[in-house]
Amino acid sequence: MEAVPSSGGLSFRPLTPALGAEVLGVDLAAPMSEDTFRKIEEAFNQYSVLVFRGQDLTEDQHVAFSRRFGELEIHVRSDAVKKTHPELFVVSNVIENGKPIGSIDAGQFWHTDLSYKKEPSRGSLLLSREVPVKDGVARGDTLFVSTAAAYDALDEPTKAELAPLYAVHHYEKGYLRDRPSGKRPPLTDAQRRAVPDVEHPVVRTHPYTGRKCLFVNEGYTTEIVGMEKEAGQRLLNRLFEHCVRPEFQYRHRWQVGDLVMWDNCATQHLAVNDYDATMRRRMERTTLKGSAPF
Repeated sequence: MEAVPSSGGLSFRPLTPALGAEVLGVDLAAPMSEDTFRKIEEAFNQYSVLVFRGQDLTEDQHVAFSRRFGELEIHVRSDAVKKTHPELFVVSNVIENGKPIGSIDAGQFWHTDLSYKKEPSRGSLLLSREVPVKDGVARGDTLFVSTAAAYDALDEPTKAELAPLYAVHHYEKGYLRDRPSGKRPPLTDAQRRAVPDVEHPVVRTHPYTGRKCLFVNEGYTTEIVGMEKEAGQRLLNRLFEHCVRPEFQYRHRWQVGDLVMWDNCATQHLAVNDYDATMRRRMERTTLKGSAPF
């Protein structure tokens, strides 16, 4: 797809019809004008996933750029955040001194970051520091889907059926899922208290664009409020499968220095686990605070 030009050399190249754009002509380590930032934020709301290639950012610069979008979350996983920059959540299979330096197996199922909070995250900004490579091919891709496009594709009777429904989101459902590593530490009582079950509308309205988005995911959504368990699970399974159809997807092939940011209202994502423990992968993520779904 052709790049969509903006002012000052900035342009946006759409990646798929459903979502995603590569941002061209910007160095996130350099000073950025308010006009340039405003255009990036507008593109973020429009495309849901933005890709910035070749970024050489310090931890301070990563945090500072993220903060321009709003307040940052500190992840409940205190074992997986940077000690000097607790806003940075580390996703890595690297072991140092016998301990993982971050979340060793994060995101290996379709999910939305922090959907289990009363005010789920607005967005996430993930910077690649090390990318596993095998036979000259980068591994550990991330898949994204547009939950706004998925909603738009529903028929009108289904939209009417979903409109009044709420679903329960539960952090431990995702945390305790079977993993190849089996190395996650148990949650403490304080961590459990920090993320109690929450109920969110099955269809939420995007707070910036007004688009309707499906807001259930296989990682953290456990049931439909007020619906018999088996019937609710059948409905959820239908929606889980619908959301991840190929026509709603973008697959990101990582390079070192990529910063990818995604909208947690309008997308879901999945990390592809196609590399082994000897192949180092190290990513650092900031997470934008959001608002209560409506």
